Amino acid sequence: MSALRMAFNELRRITSGKLPKLAVLALTLVPLLYAALYLYANKDPYAHLHQVPAALVVEDEGATAGDGTHLDAGREVAQELVDGGKFDWRRVDAEQAEAGVRDGTFTFALTLPADFSRALLSSGDFTPRQGVIVLTTNDANNYLGSTIANQVVAEVRRSVSVKVGTEAADRFLLGFATVRQKTAEAADGAAQLASGQQEAYDGAAQLAGSTPALADGAAQVASGLTRLRDSTGDLPVKSRQLADGARRVADGNETAARTAEDYAARAQELVNRLDAVNGDVATRLRALGFTEEQVQHVLGTLGEVRRPVDDANGKVQGAAGQLRALATGADQVADGAAQLAASTPALTDAVTRLTDGANQVASGTAQVRDGAARLRDGEQQLVDGANRLRDGLSAGVSEIPAPDDPTRESTAGTIGDPVTVRGISQTSAGSYGAGLAPFFLGLATWIGAFVLFLLLRPLSRRGLAAGRAPLRVALGGWLPGVLLGAAQVVVMFAAVTLVVDIRPVHPVATLAFLLLVSATFVAVLHALNALLGAVGKFVGLVLLILQLVSAGGTFPWQTIPVPLYPLHYGLPMGYAVDGLRHLMYGGTASGVGEDALVLVAYLLGGLALSTLAAYKQRVWTPSRLRPELVL
Repeated sequence: MSALRMAFNELRRITSGKLPKLAVLALTLVPLLYAALYLYANKDPYAHLHQVPAALVVEDEGATAGDGTHLDAGREVAQELVDGGKFDWRRVDAEQAEAGVRDGTFTFALTLPADFSRALLSSGDFTPRQGVIVLTTNDANNYLGSTIANQVVAEVRRSVSVKVGTEAADRFLLGFATVRQKTAEAADGAAQLASGQQEAYDGAAQLAGSTPALADGAAQVASGLTRLRDSTGDLPVKSRQLADGARRVADGNETAARTAEDYAARAQELVNRLDAVNGDVATRLRALGFTEEQVQHVLGTLGEVRRPVDDANGKVQGAAGQLRALATGADQVADGAAQLAASTPALTDAVTRLTDGANQVASGTAQVRDGAARLRDGEQQLVDGANRLRDGLSAGVSEIPAPDDPTRESTAGTIGDPVTVRGISQTSAGSYGAGLAPFFLGLATWIGAFVLFLLLRPLSRRGLAAGRAPLRVALGGWLPGVLLGAAQVVVMFAAVTLVVDIRPVHPVATLAFLLLVSATFVAVLHALNALLGAVGKFVGLVLLILQLVSAGGTFPWQTIPVPLYPLHYGLPMGYAVDGLRHLMYGGTASGVGEDALVLVAYLLGGLALSTLAAYKQRVWTPSRLRPELVL
């Protein structure tokens, strides 16, 4: 009896009758019910988060910034959440939110406290504190709901941080424009200061150049006045003596002058007569046209004639005049000497005071000279400093950025949100359900293979009784499971791809790999049932549980405890899940080949164990005839 014949007989045995046929149909649909329904229910839960009730409490009172703008961050955030529609947000007060989360009315609650806006503006007053968003959760409602709520709050926090950071950066960049403008004005003022300082230095230099001569002149004046004071110290005494002598001389001269004037009057009377004659002659001569020189010559000739008289009169008149002049002069000298004697003390006092003042002036001008030199040196330093200030401010203006509005807004946005994520997806599942599909397809295939041996006999009793070769008997017991497993896989794959709409990147290869997985799982469970009987079913169930925790179907398998690592490497479902991921999402084919080789090894190992079981069961024992446990 061939292996195919034994397989055909087994299939005919389990389908002989209406109820057996329904049982086979039910077994075929078990993987479909497990995988397809679960994936359908969890295909895209994030698309239905808008049905999850969440409480939103807005207590923010708003705040006014230093520039007068009003910020109502709490209500803005609340409006963004409501408009986003990710959850069924319901505006309630704090008591309703807390009670709702506690009794399950709300999955979680989000509270924006009264000082939320004030906290966001606190950095501008240099009293910084963080704005607080209060998230109230209750894992008794749903643990994943709380996890998703934490992600939502993290996104809200990031959004608020970006907005606040962007606005702060925009104000900061606007401040740059003000700083640039004021710096430019300061640079202009510094240029004017440098120019004025240069003029001041030039004046100080001129002053410093002229004050030495002034100081020298003042010193010379003071020296001269000192000598004058020393030489006029006895002048009052001598001037008084001079005044007294002059008065005595004046009195004697007055007496002599009066006597001489008496004699002169008599002589003059004679001469006047002669002068009258001369006057007539001169008048006539001038009338006749003679020049003044000629007239004087004639008069001179007449004068020669009357010379003795004139000489005598002249001497008399001269002597009288001289005496009178002498007397008058002596009197004036006496008066002047008296005045001089009276004013000489004041003069000497004035000379003394003038000398003292000149000495003070000389000392002051020396100080002015030294101060002017210091002023010139100080002005030079001020000029150098003003020039450096001018140059530094001018250079600083060019260093201060002055972005236009689009650049400023773009820069502020980058400062507020400096990092963005550019996702590069080498492969993509597309949805939450598709991400879980490899795990649940593999799991459903194991469950499908497990339930098959609730009806199928692992080994053909007729083949064993007829003494057929153990390998042929093992293949005859394995092939019915492979055929029914293939039916399970085809139905399950069709439902997942066509109804649930999870489309693998390589559908044909995925189906072929699932058939290999099914054949391998059937071989393993067939071997357990053939070798261990009823205990083999229990071992198959235990292996299912172990593979649930070690296959890495949800989280990366590296996250399981280290003691479970050998289970991942030693059991076949991890390789089935890995291969399905690569085929469904478009991963590398090399990994799939390795996974397929491992599964083939498990398949051959299962057949080897089944062959061993067939070999051992060629001999009937009491335990086989009356087993202690029957499932």
